Amino acid sequence: MVQVEVSAVVAAAGQLVLAGQWGVARTLLEAAEPVEATDVRAVALALAGVSVDEDFARRTQHGERSLATLGKALELLPDATVRWDAALLQLRSDYAPALFGGLSEFGDSLHAQAVVLRDTASDDGRAGMAAFYAGVIADNLLSEPATAFAHYTEALKRGESALDDLLISLALRHLGDHAHTAGDLRLARAHWERSTELRQKIGHLLGALAQQALLCELLKSEGDAAGSRVLATEVNRWAGQAGIPFVEQQTAAMLG
Repeated sequence: MVQVEVSAVVAAAGQLVLAGQWGVARTLLEAAEPVEATDVRAVALALAGVSVDEDFARRTQHGERSLATLGKALELLPDATVRWDAALLQLRSDYAPALFGGLSEFGDSLHAQAVVLRDTASDDGRAGMAAFYAGVIADNLLSEPATAFAHYTEALKRGESALDDLLISLALRHLGDHAHTAGDLRLARAHWERSTELRQKIGHLLGALAQQALLCELLKSEGDAAGSRVLATEVNRWAGQAGIPFVEQQTAAMLG
């Protein structure tokens, strides 16, 4: 049997998630046979991350079981940073059904949790990610755009400090949406194009397609309906092949 460092397996699984290969990532992690308690916990954290990410992208329901397994691993070997990471995953897991189910009554509680996570994070990358989720919760569940904008701005600043391309791209996506809503199409394009480029750079398939869907909307706002339709056709095809239903549905609506 070939032995591979758990850290390498976890890193490979992370790249597979970015590529939209959640099932392959899960299979890889489940095939690992960690012995040390730290490795057991690392695999449990990675599996929870895969499950929560897929639940949001594909409306699956793997997260609850994986988060419970992670909780047991933390009971056996506590760690403050991993516990924080688990709490953020739990927040993300709770946010998805609230968002897709229109359950705005959970907005205040989720926003408060995100703010606590931001304030207790051990580094800029983690604090910025918590600020980002505080932003989307304020935007989408609380209908508080000014609060959301402040959170996104903080997330961008912390992402740039941490050199975290994913976090930067997330913040720019939503700051671009605010610019688009305000009618500043030039700023929206600058934010959305940079976000798209960053997602392409790190191999984030779902993220890049979601960004290109926004560029379809922007082209239409700019008066280029034909260009919007051409791009939407390609994004729709990619999303269908990759099994990303919300992007597929979004672009199908653009195509009528």
